[in-house]
Formats: sequence, C-alpha cells, structure tokens
Amino acid sequence: MLPRLWGKFGSIDDDTLSFLKGKLGITHVWYTGIIRHATTASFDGCPPSQPEVVKGAAGSPYAITDYYDVNPYLADNPRDRMSEFESLLRRTHSLGIKALIDFVPNHVSRDYGKVGMVSVSPESCSLGPLGCADDPSLHWKPDNDFFYYPGQHLVLPSPGGYYENPAKASGNCFSPIPGRNDWYETVRLNYCDFHTPTWDRMYEIVRFWCLKGVDGFRCDMVEMVPWQFMKWLIEKVKKEFPEVIFIAEVYKKDLYRHYIENVGFDFLYDKSGLYDTLRSIVEGHGSARGLTWNWQFLGNLQPRMLNFLENHDEQRFASSFFGRDASRTSAPLCASMLFNTAPFMIYFGEEIGERGMDAEGFSGLDGRTTIFDWGKVASLERLKEYVHTGKGLTEKEMQILSIFTKAASLASCREISAGPTFDLCYCNETSPGFDPDRHFAFLRGYGDKVFLFVCNFSESDGSMEISIPDAAIGFLRMKKTEAFRVNVSVKANDYSILPV
Repeated sequence: MLPRLWGKFGSIDDDTLSFLKGKLGITHVWYTGIIRHATTASFDGCPPSQPEVVKGAAGSPYAITDYYDVNPYLADNPRDRMSEFESLLRRTHSLGIKALIDFVPNHVSRDYGKVGMVSVSPESCSLGPLGCADDPSLHWKPDNDFFYYPGQHLVLPSPGGYYENPAKASGNCFSPIPGRNDWYETVRLNYCDFHTPTWDRMYEIVRFWCLKGVDGFRCDMVEMVPWQFMKWLIEKVKKEFPEVIFIAEVYKKDLYRHYIENVGFDFLYDKSGLYDTLRSIVEGHGSARGLTWNWQFLGNLQPRMLNFLENHDEQRFASSFFGRDASRTSAPLCASMLFNTAPFMIYFGEEIGERGMDAEGFSGLDGRTTIFDWGKVASLERLKEYVHTGKGLTEKEMQILSIFTKAASLASCREISAGPTFDLCYCNETSPGFDPDRHFAFLRGYGDKVFLFVCNFSESDGSMEISIPDAAIGFLRMKKTEAFRVNVSVKANDYSILPV
C-alpha cells in the first residue's frame, strides 16, 4: 500500500512513518516529485526556469531538469538536499518500509541541460547529459536523444522570452506548435526499438538511484516508449539489484499481459480495468457485474495489478466530480483492497477524505490536488497534527480514517490475505434481495477461516440471502459439507463481512 506524503524531507519523520505502517499497513511509500524539475522559483544555486515553459508556480514534477538531483524546495537546507533525501531513505528503511520514486522515461523539461540546470558530476553520468551529442540539423537520427524541427522555432501557447530554434518535439506531440493542453513544458525523448545511446543514459539514471537505496520505480507513461527498451532496462537493473521493483503506468488492457510476461514489470496500474469499473458503479451508470468481468479478464494477472481509488491524475473520490462524499468509499474500497491479493495504493489525504475542491493555480477547480502549484492542504495539516498529538482531525475525518484502518487491518489479516477469492455473484443473480447491478459478494479465506464479503453500492440499505455453492466449498476447502445460504444485512454504500 502506497501513500503520497506532505511537506519537506525532514517532515516525514519517524512518527509519520510509524503511523503509516501501524495504522494503514503501509509496506512501500511512493515519494512523488523527488527528482529536480522545472519551477519558477530560485533556490541556492538553482536558477528558475522561464515561466512560459513552467505550468503553474511550482511546475510539473514530470518536467525533469536534472535526473541526478532532487528538488531543493523539499529540503530544509537546499544546498544539503541530497543528503536530506538520503536521510529520509534511511528513516524509511529503519521502519521496515520500502521507498519508491518516479522514473520518467518519455520526456524532460524544455530547459533540460541548460546552464545551471544540470548538477550531475562526471562520476554519476559517464555519458554526459541527454542531448549533449545530438545533431539538431536533422529531425530524427538514431543517436539523437531528441526530435528536432530544423528551420522552425518553438511557438508556445503563451509566448514570452523563451526561445528555442530549432524547436524540439513536445512530450506528447510531434509539433513545433504545442497547444495549451499539450505537455508543452516538456521535450520528448527519442527512443528506437533497438539499442541506442539514449538507452544507456537512461540506464545510468536508474542505476544511480538504486545505488542511493531506492527500492523501486513507478514508471511514467511507459506506453509512450518502446517496450524493447523497458524490457532491456528492467533485465539489466535486476541483474545487479534483483529486489528492485518496477511499476508501470499503463492504460491499454489488451497489453497488460505483454507488459507483465514479456517486458518484465512487477506491477501495473489497473486504471482501465478495476478503477474505471468502480468509478462507473459509484457514479451510477455502471453495473457491479463489471467487477466480475474485469476479474475474469485479468485471470492470473490479478496479483500483479496495483489497485487504487485515487492518484494524482484522477479526481479525488470525495470531490464533487466523483463520489461526492468520502463516506461512500467503503464499498469500492472493499472491492479494491480486499477482493484480491493485488497491492492497494492510498493517495495522500485519501484516508481522511480530502476533497481536492480548491481552485489551485494552473489546474483550477477540477477535483484534483494540484501538482503544479505550492500550497497547504488544510486536511493534511490536521492529519499531521493528529499523527504527532492524537488530536486535530474533524469528526468526519476520523470516521473516514476508521474506514481505511479497518480495511487495512482486514487486508493484513493472514486468514484473509493468504486465502484465495471466490466470486459469488454468478450464483446469486436471482437470490432474494440481491441486486447484481448494485451488490457484489465474494468469499475470501481458507479452511477453518473463510469470510463472506458483501459490498452494497446502492443508496439504500440491503437485506439479502447469499447462496454458497458446492463449488466454493470445494475450492476453499471449507469444513462445510454441502451448499448453504447466509442472510446478510448491509448498509447503503458500505460492506458487511461475516465468518462462514
């Protein structure tokens, strides 16, 4: 389970990490926005980027200016930023938690490699920074790290003093004239489906962070780079660092098996499967039957998914754009965290119902917590106080926290976590009180310890009779000898769990 945290490196102290591990069962923390990116602010020895190539005031954490540095604004003393990050890694490991960071293979910031933007030392990067040996007179060349438009200058959505000639292709489009909704603040890297110097430079970057003690990487937008590169990279890294994990942000369900079995990723985002299914159910236009369909589609890939209800790209569950009220999170949380053995990701503040309903600079009022601007999230300030004093959260926030701690406790319970799953929906479509579009039932456990879970996505309380078939008894090796039925009551937008 992976949360995103608040504040500077130093504010993530032992109390914070102990809270995450003890209350929420966290095994890994994904520290986002660590690697130095383009911002509009200046910090000791780190010049600002020009504002027209920065989104918001803070800038996108995926517009990397230096792959071998960390953001100075995350340190109490910007000049000691790397040592402060290394201290955070040691604290994390001392609490028995592993640390993940982002690997952004597809693009860098517009001013990557400019004077003052690269702090890399020769011993860190033997091949030199990306683009250092490029021939910009050609649009494409295998050995070039970037794509160029010879004879054409860059035209930005908001022109200013920034000048780029020849223009480079932006992160998500091949054009010298990117639009406002494009990733105009980034430059796309040039990969081939065969080995080039770009591959070697990116491998050196990942190895650098492995040597620092990073335990894994959430790999951004991997479908935008050749899979041959990712396969080569993962195999090469794991030869030296076999315990390091790679998580892929992917969206095409028909490529899931390819990225696991052929490319070698340890886990994949199940955004286009479980997340989209749950969101449609919560919003009222999808059927709970979709949970069974997604489970059957995944088959033996299920344990290799990374499940979530929130991340930085998606709208907050409690926002007006999605679930509207964090109290409605129980049923989808149960289905996402407890239905299978896949890991579950908690996004920072989700565990206390943060709504993301602030108009924050570049992103505006969109139900997301901005990644482009600095600012305090009031609920996170209260959570920080709660972590250190046991006080500060509102009654509603305590209620939501209890929902998450209960689910995390169940997920950590060996009788449940070690047991396989049996979907009961197929044999209960006509059972009294059971609505196959708004209810979802499954068994989890083994032998002496088997539990019945029933999720209610309806706005009304439910009372139903659940059939446990012979097939489930045999599959789970239950002590029962024949099929039986269980009467279950479950509140609206909630779930029930019963030993059977």
